[in-house]
Amino acid sequence: MTQILIVGAGPAGLTLAIDLARRGVACHVVEATRERPVNPRCNTTSARSMEIFRRLGLAEEIRRAGLPEDYPMSIQYRTTLAGDEIYRIDLPSAHDVLAGVGRDGWPTPEPQHRISQLYLEPILEKHASRLPGLTLERGTRLVEFRQHDDYVEAVLETAGARSTQRYAYVVGCDGAHSTVRRELGIKYEGVDAIQQFVSTFVRSPELGRLAARDRAWTYWTYGRRIASLIAIDGDELWLNHVAFAPGHDTEGEDPEQLLRESVGRAVEHEVLGVVRWTGRRLVARRYRAGRVFLAGDAAHIWIPVGGFGMNAGIQDAATLAWMLAAVHHGWAPPELLDAYEMERKPVGEQFAAAVGAQARTSFADVSPDIHLDGPSGERARAEFAERLATTEPRRYSPDGFSFGYHYAGSPLVVGGEDQAEITMGEYQGRAQPGFRLPHLWLDDGRSVLDVLGPGFTLLRTDPRVGVTPWTLSARDLGIPLTVVDLPGRYPAPLLLVRPDQHVAWMGGAEARPERLLHTVTGRVPAHQR
Repeated sequence: MTQILIVGAGPAGLTLAIDLARRGVACHVVEATRERPVNPRCNTTSARSMEIFRRLGLAEEIRRAGLPEDYPMSIQYRTTLAGDEIYRIDLPSAHDVLAGVGRDGWPTPEPQHRISQLYLEPILEKHASRLPGLTLERGTRLVEFRQHDDYVEAVLETAGARSTQRYAYVVGCDGAHSTVRRELGIKYEGVDAIQQFVSTFVRSPELGRLAARDRAWTYWTYGRRIASLIAIDGDELWLNHVAFAPGHDTEGEDPEQLLRESVGRAVEHEVLGVVRWTGRRLVARRYRAGRVFLAGDAAHIWIPVGGFGMNAGIQDAATLAWMLAAVHHGWAPPELLDAYEMERKPVGEQFAAAVGAQARTSFADVSPDIHLDGPSGERARAEFAERLATTEPRRYSPDGFSFGYHYAGSPLVVGGEDQAEITMGEYQGRAQPGFRLPHLWLDDGRSVLDVLGPGFTLLRTDPRVGVTPWTLSARDLGIPLTVVDLPGRYPAPLLLVRPDQHVAWMGGAEARPERLLHTVTGRVPAHQR
């Protein structure tokens, strides 16, 4: 019996599969579509996702893919692409990040990377196909499943032929129209329509030449409608997102005309794909039912104002992977899995609220006077630039979303305090229970995140505090524990870090290792801590 069935081979499903396989857990991925969608979807990978990919050994290859390494990752706000610049945010190119330019000021070893999902997914799939114990089938769909006490019976269909397989667990990473979620009878809650969009994927060397005058990753334009022109390959491939009010009938919108309005004039182009879709803010009522889990868009969908949906799905995968592996290898009880929903659902709800608020700001009405010539137009553009300077930088450097989300209230975290809600831009870079361990550079040039073990890690910052009780307790319980000495690096003598790089506990010589290890692996209920 294969341990895990993963339904869906998008970024969340593939990340989960790679993480599980690297932890020695056999998994089977099925994807209903034989070919990937033509239109690009998410076009940015967050710093936290890049940290997760760094742990999985993928970050450098991902950073070298997509746009050329020297392509500027800037965001420009213009009347039209051919019109006046209003505001800009300049961000480092992949070349600068790979060269470590300014790295002493980074809150991460892996800054955010702008890469289309068109290029990200093939890298993930290639690595998945090379891992022992991981199988992937395209053109295979989940028809239905039945849960039993100690396994899930799943009916799969390939080319019209059906087979029934048994799995220890099933994870639905199959998107907004998830078969897994539907079979579980779990509904979304939230706002069903925030914005309507028409997204047109084009090939246009002429558009590439026009953009080359002042290259940027994204050009926001303000013609008849707010739109964003996104560079996909840094040359001739472009994606034009155009936003409309909820309830607007986008079927009557001509993609050719929408492109002219974004650019400011006609350009020769070939339409590669058109998608009309709705931006929503929805979170599943539950992330788990028995032996079946939801992750990624199957668990939450919201308006894409910064790629947060895909990246939250990658975070889901990182959390669920270590928990499933711990139960599979027997160093944690099945009750550990209860914490997945407790940890990830509040994060999904807070992300949804913050993204919805940002969308209302970013898609708020803009004065048509920005298109005027002379002093009136200059004044309107300057006033709009002041507004953008307040609302937009946090959207493109969302440290709060990358590093400030937390599990302080989890039953697997000891000493976590009630925390303020997660915000997009704010992040306190100090070690706290429940939060991702803050990055710092070590003397040998590595990040502290690079020295964490695959299981739990005990960081000792005070060499006077003994760790033998910890290693003995971990050995007796079968818990993989790596001990790392980092004198004076963090504000507590000892920090216990989970396999997903979040701090489970902080303290000193007064610790009771056996009891703490019982708690952080779900062996005791939260009220017995």
